[in-house]
Amino acid sequence: MNWVVFLQAAYFIVLLLVIVQIIYDTRNTTKALSYILAVIFLPVVGIIFYLSFGVNFRKRKFYNHKLLRDEKLREEVKEHGFEVAENIWQDDLFPSKYRHLSGFILNANISPVSAGNDINVYQNGEQKFPALLAAIKNARHHIHMEYYIYESDAIGNQVANALIERAQQGVEVRFIYDDFGSFNIGRKLLKKMQAGGIQTSPFYKLRLHAIAHRINYRNHRKIVVIDGESAFTGGINVGDNYINSADAPKKQLYWRDTHIQITGPAVAFLQYVFISDWNFCSEDKVNLNERYFPVSMKAQTVEPKLVQLVSSGPDSDLPNILFSIIKAIATARSQILITTPYFIPGDRLKDALIIAAKSGVKVRLLVPDKSDNRIVNTAAKSYYSELLSIGVDIFLYKKGFIHSKTMVIDHDLVILGSANMDVRSFDINFEINTFIYGEALAQQLSEVFEQDLNDAEKIDAEQWLNRPTLIHFWERVVRLFSPMM
Repeated sequence: MNWVVFLQAAYFIVLLLVIVQIIYDTRNTTKALSYILAVIFLPVVGIIFYLSFGVNFRKRKFYNHKLLRDEKLREEVKEHGFEVAENIWQDDLFPSKYRHLSGFILNANISPVSAGNDINVYQNGEQKFPALLAAIKNARHHIHMEYYIYESDAIGNQVANALIERAQQGVEVRFIYDDFGSFNIGRKLLKKMQAGGIQTSPFYKLRLHAIAHRINYRNHRKIVVIDGESAFTGGINVGDNYINSADAPKKQLYWRDTHIQITGPAVAFLQYVFISDWNFCSEDKVNLNERYFPVSMKAQTVEPKLVQLVSSGPDSDLPNILFSIIKAIATARSQILITTPYFIPGDRLKDALIIAAKSGVKVRLLVPDKSDNRIVNTAAKSYYSELLSIGVDIFLYKKGFIHSKTMVIDHDLVILGSANMDVRSFDINFEINTFIYGEALAQQLSEVFEQDLNDAEKIDAEQWLNRPTLIHFWERVVRLFSPMM
């Protein structure tokens, strides 16, 4: 009996310490309450889950070195950043209504607005990969590549062979992969890359003693920088399932995704993000020099291709992507078009969309009919109910799986990148998004959105809201745990 009392007392002390840890470490109140509910109402399991997936390493030694190194790296590019932003703000090319938005991104992320960029939009892997392979083939000095998922399949080997060919011609090739997302890359392909002269590094190597922590903090960025002059970024990883080939197995879903290629001064920030990530995960550090930043940030043209990039994750002090999206939504006057594969926006973003809709802005949301994560899909449906009730239009993509992460504000701002519209992307994943100011690309992406609606079905708000009470209740129960997903 004494042992029972002792174990109960010990468990109570551990529970109390974990709750204190949650309160101290978790910045988001809703998320903190979710973890507290879990550890209280799921004895032992809740505590194990929090210690595995919930500990906030933003304040801990896990990423301290990266944060310090990034600050030093930023100081070396900061001067140019502020000069560019000031020059463009004084120019009539920049939309005045976005000056506060761009100012926030500059101050929070040390990321300037740059003009004179050329942007190519690629729909799906069948458009992206030929362009990527051509850019690799033409590389003269260096190729920097960073992916969340890299598969050892046909396209994975094709890209690897192209990289090896350039490396053997004297081009520097560096490749970062997320050790969790790229678990299918295989030792054979990595050894082939390394033998061919490619420098490879996992962003954070999974090890048994800390595997859960490192699974939780994933590098979800997709970045390729060619000679510091051209770069690829967006939502498409490297794998055959991203290509809708006529030879693909019938069971393979049609994959709808979006990627962009940037040529011009905006590439410098993507280069900075890659180098900061490489210097964190690799022992072979890269030092800044003009070979990696050949495009002068001051050499602006009169072309109105205005680009600003936003990175966020445990290597940033604030959830920069979330805050910048909320700020962008607040500027909307006529329409907001959102495409996202996962929609767990949290209260702050949800409220921003509600305010916009209630202010007369037409808000339209395109999401998959069937998600690859049933729990996340269930939690998302509870948000659909709330938004449908105030007039937001929601469309379910039926053709396959829509993985694009895009937003069009009014007719002059595009947001596109790696971040899903969910708590994980905003708070704990390493992400990169691109903000493109101007009417031309906004018009193009608006037309793409309309085309995708041809393969989607609009939710009937009345029928949705009149579903059985038990279904609504279950969705809200699952939503309680959405901050932990």
